[in-house]
Amino acid sequence: MPTELEQAKTRLFGSLRRELPGGRVLDAMEKVPRELFVPALSRHLSYEDIPLAIGEEQTISQPYIVALMTQALELKEDDTVMELGTGSGYQAAILSLLAGRVYSVERVASLAEKARTLLASLGYGNVEVRLAGSVLGCADEDPFDAIIVTAASPRLPQVLLEQMAQGGRLVIPVGSHQEQGLVKVVKTDDGYSISNLGPCRFVPLLGKGVWDEPR
Repeated sequence: MPTELEQAKTRLFGSLRRELPGGRVLDAMEKVPRELFVPALSRHLSYEDIPLAIGEEQTISQPYIVALMTQALELKEDDTVMELGTGSGYQAAILSLLAGRVYSVERVASLAEKARTLLASLGYGNVEVRLAGSVLGCADEDPFDAIIVTAASPRLPQVLLEQMAQGGRLVIPVGSHQEQGLVKVVKTDDGYSISNLGPCRFVPLLGKGVWDEPR
């Protein structure tokens, strides 16, 4: 008999496959054990379609939003990806199955260390977790084919646009502390193409040129 967690996982991915096209991203998500990326007390909720607290006032995103953002990156197997906001490492694990190399940046040292240890123990060897510096991103490793930001910015950060490769994709929540829209940016020969993927709610992106302090 399947366990309750296994049944919940089956229900979740059945629902996601009805709502979202593109099986490659959902196949990768289904391979990643989300229950290992949340606190033990929340593991029974791992496959509910909700965000969950992971400590340090941070969250692991709702699976639907994870799938939506990841699909919007249009990843290829040899892409180099940067993630801002490692959190527990769940999104980085998914990216690692879809791209060639993943750089994940986290400002909270304790979360970065936990994610680094967990990702290594689970065999996600193409992910490098870095502690955030004074400048957003990983300028020493650019340009990136894809950039995903899992915290909300008040505007499109110019410093991230400058780290995009030609044809690169950036997915980022943009708006106020209370509400944001999920924005996709593609770097084209003529500049940047921008589209809105719908409303969302994320913790604030902190750093130079974005939010200075949490609220």
